[in-house]
Amino acid sequence: MSLLVVGLSHRSAPVSVLERASLAVETQAKLLQDTLAAEPATEAAVLATCNRIELYADVDKFHAGVAELSTLLAQHSGVGLEELTPYLYVHYEDRAVHHLFSVACGLDSMVVGEGQILGQIKDALARGQELHTAGRLLNDLFQQALRVGKRAHSETGIDRAGQSLVTFGLQQLAAGADPGRWAAGKRALVIGAGSMSSLAAATLARTGVADIVVANRTRSRADRLVEILQQGDDTSVRARAVEMSAVGDELTRADIVVSCTGSTGLVLTAGALADALGVTLDAAPERPAATVTPAPADVDQHAAWVENGSAASAAQAGRATALRRVTVPAQSTGPVRLALLDLAMPRDIDGAAHRIDGVRLVDIESLAEASADAPMAADVDRVRTIVSDEVAAFGAAQRAAHVAPTVVALRTMAAGVVAGEIARLDGRLPDLDEKQRAEITQTVRRVVDKLLHAPTVRVKQLASEPGGAGYADALRELFDLDPQTVAAVSRADLNDPNRGRS
Repeated sequence: MSLLVVGLSHRSAPVSVLERASLAVETQAKLLQDTLAAEPATEAAVLATCNRIELYADVDKFHAGVAELSTLLAQHSGVGLEELTPYLYVHYEDRAVHHLFSVACGLDSMVVGEGQILGQIKDALARGQELHTAGRLLNDLFQQALRVGKRAHSETGIDRAGQSLVTFGLQQLAAGADPGRWAAGKRALVIGAGSMSSLAAATLARTGVADIVVANRTRSRADRLVEILQQGDDTSVRARAVEMSAVGDELTRADIVVSCTGSTGLVLTAGALADALGVTLDAAPERPAATVTPAPADVDQHAAWVENGSAASAAQAGRATALRRVTVPAQSTGPVRLALLDLAMPRDIDGAAHRIDGVRLVDIESLAEASADAPMAADVDRVRTIVSDEVAAFGAAQRAAHVAPTVVALRTMAAGVVAGEIARLDGRLPDLDEKQRAEITQTVRRVVDKLLHAPTVRVKQLASEPGGAGYADALRELFDLDPQTVAAVSRADLNDPNRGRS
């Protein structure tokens, strides 16, 4: 079996496509279940964030796996396969491992170095474990990705290369001013009480806003977030929770609005914002959508990319990956009365809000444009080295693990031979006392252990090298091991409840 990932992100697709392809939590669960029901896959996990949707699977056939995973993504996202395919990327085996480790370190984030992705990877693993779609490979992979990400943040200065989307978004709202001075004393409205909204509220509190109002469809979650904010020792922010029905009234008093909900429709329309400010929505043209010029692509092309080593190989053959060109009109140059930060996917705030005089809107699309030319810290090279080393170590460990059931089966068979011979000896020499019998038994076991020690240690070493999987097959053939016994050891290891959890 082999690891395969098919996905799309802010690097391969425009925000308009990511927005339409976003997956609700219940949709992710259905996608995982349908992936396991598909013939090529035995394990599956979904990593879905505001700027990426990726489906990981352990498959036995590459081409069939790519076709099946691409089709499933299209079916569950609601974006037609023909439309979605040009924006999909494919990574296989070591390249898939390298991709996830890079994602975990923040190298593939919209804002390089942001650490929130680690929580999202942890959530993806927990969902796979809860639904029993993540087996040995994906448990090991995602657990190791979390460790690699934490190592990158602790051993390098990758945090200096970027911040969370919330921090970066507030910097964009401040338009060059110091975010702390810009936010000091302001009143903020946070819509939503999930992980991103909670991060936004905490960031606003540390930045220095005077008041935070939290609105959420489930009032208890809003109350809980307010309680957490008020317990913080590093802030003196005043916080309170309100029902979603009170958002209109709160808009009239807010200076900053941050929204990140799971809604599939708009939470704040341009009309509602204009009403809250007591202004008229002008007749300026709608904000043009991001324009994208995709290269012709299909499932076979993705397969060619993997087999040839990278997308660059395809480009050399006359096929280039999709390029994103975003055109965003300038915001109002007048004084800002209401600053809006939309971190949801699909978006919560009407894009036409930029037409309202006195409104500044920053959303995922404008963040993507603003971060495109963000400087990379020197530590990024160090993180890339960490990722490469960890990929090699993970591959070696997986190959070594592949031979472990065979070694266990061999030692089990040897123990059975020893037990059989001792039983036969008891029949031939019934007068042996317990001490003599124990000494003979220990001697026979030592002889067998010494004979097996060198070959089993060596086969584990050889198996950790590229192409080493064949040594397990050779061991099974040489000792005529029962394949069912080896499979039983593998299943016992896979079903260990303590495996893959930390």
